[in-house]
Amino acid sequence: MKHEDLKGTWAMDRSVQWPSTKRDERSETALEHGLESAASIRDRKIPLFNRSGGGFSNSGRMLGAPFLEDMRELGGQDVAFIGVPLDTGTTYRSGTRFGPEAMRRISSLGSSYNPEIGVDLVETLNAVDVGDVSVIPANIEKSFDQVAKAIGYLTERSVFPVVLGGDHSIGYPDVMGMSPYVDGNIGIIHFDRHSDLSEFNMDERMHGTPFFHATNIPNAPPQNLVQIGIGGWTGSRDGLRIARDRRATVITLEDVDQFGIDKVAEYALDIAWRNAKAVFISFDIDCMDPAFAPGTGTPEPGGFLPRELLKMIRMVSREGIAGLEVVEVAPPYDVADITSLLGVRVIQSVLAEVVLSGQIGKMPELKPPEGGESTMGG
Repeated sequence: MKHEDLKGTWAMDRSVQWPSTKRDERSETALEHGLESAASIRDRKIPLFNRSGGGFSNSGRMLGAPFLEDMRELGGQDVAFIGVPLDTGTTYRSGTRFGPEAMRRISSLGSSYNPEIGVDLVETLNAVDVGDVSVIPANIEKSFDQVAKAIGYLTERSVFPVVLGGDHSIGYPDVMGMSPYVDGNIGIIHFDRHSDLSEFNMDERMHGTPFFHATNIPNAPPQNLVQIGIGGWTGSRDGLRIARDRRATVITLEDVDQFGIDKVAEYALDIAWRNAKAVFISFDIDCMDPAFAPGTGTPEPGGFLPRELLKMIRMVSREGIAGLEVVEVAPPYDVADITSLLGVRVIQSVLAEVVLSGQIGKMPELKPPEGGESTMGG
């Protein structure tokens, strides 16, 4: 047996004989269309927006929106769907890196029109899917740099970002990316069963820490942070202590039961908008009862029911919001895609409300039916 007789030797020799012309051309085009990555990324061939056709999300377009290949053409659109396939920040069960793919795939179920709301998203919105951020799975801080730069790119061009997560650690770079382009304070309305206000998880900034760090951003003060749905047996005493020290607002599910959806939504809006110029909604799918959203890493029984949640999410969107993230959808634990579908419906409900409020999109002039407006119950 000799070295030159090995198939491995032949394979090594063969590999260097192939040209790489087309690969190099594709790489150059991907970098042009996907833009330069954050400064912390050493491999400068990695684009900010993944244009390789591979990665963790290759399942089509969100809600049928056209794919924007060349990010230099971003600007003038109403909405951009952007995937962040990251689960480096999970502390127990990973899998959220496949959340963007699952939500895009199941978004083909249904249409763009909801008869109860009376809005057609296709007719009113100029939306694009910009693909996924090129995250670095083994380095959460570099991933944060990528996410912040990508969200900043969208916000700078006045395009409403809809972020498909990904674990909840991305809440921090999402707000960080927006902050330089908001002339004033940013309020945050945070739906979750967990406070996510610890400084570190396991010595790192992970999915239990985003709002400790987001509220360290000078124009995202903790006094404008409202957390809705907190409770259960997977909560953090440390996080609640920090919320108390920083004068954030925590609303439990018992509060929702006691005061009702309407009053809670009104109170949340008052807190989030107080001396603020913009409000960001951070929606963790685990705020839902796991009977309806089993596909998540840290489920906690006793959460919201879909009908009450969809009503509340519309109500807190009516004053206008600057962006939305839906996080912690973990398809490996899902059943029949119901968690991913619920995430999509949250997105559609929010978009419908911001269209109705006149914040984005364009509502056509709709004539009332013959005989005037209908009434119910006489």
